[in-house]
Amino acid sequence: MRLKDKVAIVTGGGIGIGRAISYAFASEGAAVVLAARTLSRLNEVAEDIKSGGGKAKAIQTDISDEKQVQHMIAQTLNEYGQVDILVNNSGITGPTANVVDMDLNEWNEVLAVNLTGAMLCAREVLKTMIVRKSGSIINIGSEGGRSGYPLRSPYCVSKMGIIGLTETLAIEVGEYNIRVNCISPAAVRGERITNRLKARAKAMDISYDEAMNRLTSNYSLKRIAEPSEVATAAVFLASDEASAITGHTLVVNCGMHIVH
Repeated sequence: MRLKDKVAIVTGGGIGIGRAISYAFASEGAAVVLAARTLSRLNEVAEDIKSGGGKAKAIQTDISDEKQVQHMIAQTLNEYGQVDILVNNSGITGPTANVVDMDLNEWNEVLAVNLTGAMLCAREVLKTMIVRKSGSIINIGSEGGRSGYPLRSPYCVSKMGIIGLTETLAIEVGEYNIRVNCISPAAVRGERITNRLKARAKAMDISYDEAMNRLTSNYSLKRIAEPSEVATAAVFLASDEASAITGHTLVVNCGMHIVH
């Protein structure tokens, strides 16, 4: 088991990529703390892991709230005594709109969750990782963070910020044997991409199928990724197999070409 005796926090662990990462980490021997706003989904994953003989704890957390993040980290340390891995996966898609039509509250909400929330979680776990001189932080970015994407400005800005946060933190904490990396998926099968494509189809006055066809036509593999494929990348980056890798953005995008 590649993560035996490790303790991992996965934000947004109740659905999609976060859910897949939680299961993958547990199967590799890690105790998993799942944090997100919707407790029912977290509990479902945690109970599945425990029923399979693993260790898991669900903690309801709004990661955009500083106090809630601090409480979540404190609960984790109280339960397990350490944090070895943080996966900053929580995120929201935000509005589908041109900048000229952007609602400021919607803009601020996306940045608060997707970017500031990741910073807060990293800041708090680093306080214990630095003392132990060990740790791995994995930020879940997006191909929308490596290129502009019309109608998706707050999401793109937040994910571009995630890459900047990754590279900056890697420099700041490398001397403490802490690695910080980013995974950049393109579309991944699940609730989020379905909702996003429905919104995009509506905004462009096309069908959902047409929106999906336009998306996958730009992928070398002619398909979108599965959550388990992103989870596999996360296990690798969290493990000792990636011990010399930090400040890196690992692209998991089915050969997406960044053109529009």
